[in-house]
Parts: sequence; C-alpha cells; structure tokens
Amino acid sequence: QLGLKAIVVEREHMGGICLNWGCIPTKAMLRSSEVYHLMHRAKEFGLSVGDISYDLDAVVSRSRGIAKQLNGGVTHLLKKNKVESLIGDATITALGKVSVITAKGDVSLTAKHIIIATGARARELPGLEGDGDLVWTYKTALTPPHMPKKLLVIGSGAIGIEFASFYNTLGADTTVVEVMDRVLPVEDEEISAFAQKSFEKQGMKIRTKTMVNKLERGVDSVTAHIEQDGKVTTEVFDTVISAVGIVGNVEDLGLEALGVEVERTHIITDAYCRTAVTDVYAIGDVAGAPWLAHKASHEGVMVAELIAGGSPHPVKPESIAGCTYCTPQVASVGHTEAQARNAGYEIRVGRFPFMGNGKAIALGEAEGMVKTVFDAQTGELLGAHMIGAEVTELIQGYVIGRQLETTEEDLIKTIFPHPTLSEMMHESVLDAWDRAIHI
Repeated sequence: QLGLKAIVVEREHMGGICLNWGCIPTKAMLRSSEVYHLMHRAKEFGLSVGDISYDLDAVVSRSRGIAKQLNGGVTHLLKKNKVESLIGDATITALGKVSVITAKGDVSLTAKHIIIATGARARELPGLEGDGDLVWTYKTALTPPHMPKKLLVIGSGAIGIEFASFYNTLGADTTVVEVMDRVLPVEDEEISAFAQKSFEKQGMKIRTKTMVNKLERGVDSVTAHIEQDGKVTTEVFDTVISAVGIVGNVEDLGLEALGVEVERTHIITDAYCRTAVTDVYAIGDVAGAPWLAHKASHEGVMVAELIAGGSPHPVKPESIAGCTYCTPQVASVGHTEAQARNAGYEIRVGRFPFMGNGKAIALGEAEGMVKTVFDAQTGELLGAHMIGAEVTELIQGYVIGRQLETTEEDLIKTIFPHPTLSEMMHESVLDAWDRAIHI
C-alpha cells in the first residue's frame, strides 16, 4: 500500500499462530462453552430448554472452520495488495539475502529490508512435554483427542486460564496449578483475587505457589508430583495441559552469523523494532513482551511506514491492552495499583461493581468490577483493570483515553449512554474522586 515491493515467506499457515492456533480458534471454542453455560441458566431468563448436551467434535469443527475462513481472508488480502507469498523455511544467508526451502526447491531472494516475524511456540519444560495424548500443549487442546474427565492445567496465565475455563464449563473436574502467588499474575492483585473466587465458585480448584515437579505417564492416566510449601503430593489425572509460557522461534534463521542479538529466545530491538543489524527488523512475539497479536500487527504497520520513509511513533507497550477470555472476562491497560505506587506516583483509585449497573443486572451478569488508577497530581489515567462480562470490549475506551492523554476531568465530563456496561467506566472514574453517584 505504501508503494514498495514486498514478499512474505511463511512456514506453515498464512495468518500465523493467532489466527490458526491461538486467539481466534480459542475464542470460537470459548463462545461455545459460554452458550452451553447460558443454556443451563435458561430458567433465570424465563425460558425452558430440553436436554442440554454438547458435541465436542462439532465444537472443534466450528472453531477450525472459522480459522480456515480467516486464513483464506489473509491469503486474499495479500493477493489483492499484490504481495507475493512463499510457503517454506527461510534463512538469512547474508545482509539483504534470504534462502527459502520450498516443496518445489530452493528459492533465493534479495531485499533491502528484512522483517523477522517468526512468532513463538509453547514453552515445554523437561518432563512436562506434550505428547498429543495425555499431556497437551495449546495445539492439542484446540483439537482434543478426548474430553478430559479430570484435568490438570499447569500455568494460570491467559492461555492456561482460558483452556481451564473452557473445559471446566463443559464438565471437566479442573485443577489449576500456578507457581506464582496468584492466578493471572500479570493482572492487578485485586482483579486476580476476584478472578480466583469466581473460578472456585465455578468448581475449579486453584493451587498457587505450587509446582509440578514430575509427570508419570501411564496407559490412560498421568500421575502428577505436585509441590506446595515444600511438601510433595501425588494426584492422578486423565489429561494435563501445559501452559507455562512461550519461547521465540529464533532457530535456523541465520541470526547469529548475521549479528542479530538474541536474549532468552527473543530478538533484541529498539523502540522502532530495529535489530543491531542495519535494515533488519523484528516484530511480534519473537521480539518479546507483551506477546499480543494486536501489538505485533501495530509493530508491522510502524516498521512498514518507517521503511517507506515515514516518521511513525514507536509502540508504547504500557498502552497496549491485555484481554483474557475466561469466564468472567478480564481486561487491563497500563499500571496496576501496585506498579503505580512502586513507580512513586501519588494515586487515586476508583472502583465500581457490576452489581450497581442496570445493564449488567438485566443481562444476568452482575458479577464483576471496574477499577481505575489515576495520578492524584495531574489526573493522568495510569491504569484501568476490569473483570466481568464483555470487559474485553470495554477496555478500548480507556486505551483511547490513555492514547489521547485524557485526564479525569475529560472522562468525568463525558456523557456515557444509558443503559450500557460502559457507564461503569464513568462511575469508576467518579469514584476515584469521591463523586460516584450509583453506589
């Protein structure tokens, strides 16, 4: 679109992990479990339903179909914009030179600028590796060989909690083990505590400050050696999902010989995604946290504009929202309350519960809260944190506010439509200045 000639080399699927094996297919599956959960609540809404059941194969088939549809959409967009594409394994052989091994033979490319966007894959700890049968990583969890009866999820970050939420809703006896002192450890402590109570209310067993030391695999079960407070116990599960983070795809790209710096499987870049080698850039998961598709996409646009001679603003990681699609949903942007205090800010904190919002009550979704953190001196919105129905859609309001350097005064004077969930965003701001009306 900027008038340059471009080619994309992809190893497996156009659209990468997010579209094919991450964000999109997981949301499709979570939507199925959400509807299944609502069907059980039909009586609350004055409705009656017959036998409630699910077909796991059909749930997975719908998810894979959606991924396939969007994969085709990416291929169409490339063609529409006259971007060449190659399926194969690429290696940077020298500055400006790339060798690609394809099914039809080797292809040599030359380019003034090279963008590395190879993404990441599941981290597999020794002894906890996935086997596609009893111990799963995210790919197997998206195309499960069976429905777990008794499930152990190792790791309570976004990936682990989303899968725990999905399978727990469908009836699996679910235990989540987290090495940190709380679930969803990157979130605000208050939101993490709220989430844990909600998960436990749904029947999940949550074990924090806990490690899985070993997995003994049997014919149809796994014995997990679980350490908590220095004491090791064993428990038998029929399925284990390992969700202990990701590692960057940096192997066999020719990075070391080229002089591209790599630290802990991620490429080191500056604020403009430039590596230590001139005209070589790295974007997305391979370039480090936050490991989010929308961050990667924005970086891609920024780098393209930079290469074309533009003057784009660098991506600000602290202004990128994170969303987790468990039940209840979790979303946040900016500093947590603890981070703001540790950074030396004098802060004001506002909170508003879903129970005080008419739309939330009408939806039958009165569980949740909106929390805002402000600089008491300047009124700058330092962070926003939410848990509850559809908060992943609400968070963008605060993201825009931070981008526009909005103060509490701007937000207080904004008229929010009624009846909407967004009114809680307004009330949380009001509460930070002791002006809340509906609580």
